[in-house]
Amino acid sequence: MTDTTGTVLVAAQAALAAEHAAVYGYGVVGGRIAASRQAEAQQAYAAHRAGRDALSRSVTDLGGRPVAAAAGYELPFAVAGSADAVRLAAFLEDRVAGAYGDLVRAAAGALRQDAAAALRAAAVRAVRWSGGSVAFPGLAERG
Repeated sequence: MTDTTGTVLVAAQAALAAEHAAVYGYGVVGGRIAASRQAEAQQAYAAHRAGRDALSRSVTDLGGRPVAAAAGYELPFAVAGSADAVRLAAFLEDRVAGAYGDLVRAAAGALRQDAAAALRAAAVRAVRWSGGSVAFPGLAERG
């Protein structure tokens, strides 16, 4: 494995881990979200499951063993009701966008295109959940 392949594999594994966390997090979101946003949460959950599955294949294609999901995840804050669920969904999307941003920087070709599309989709979902946006999705937490 070349250094470039190793860098791409590390970024792909990190994006896969973010997708695992998002799938878990949307399970919490779905249990607390208002009925009016239930369909939106279900669509996001399905998108993250598909992203997780695609990244698992990509990691395997890169010669790696896909990182497994944790049995549970610590939430960044208590999710007591619908407003907290919306906030959690926005948080999850921002985290996923950041992981895909790293993969976009590391990868080339089709994997880079797929990562850019996933970053864009996460950024759009984050805006829908939060009602606001950032200039460069996936880079918001970087200094």
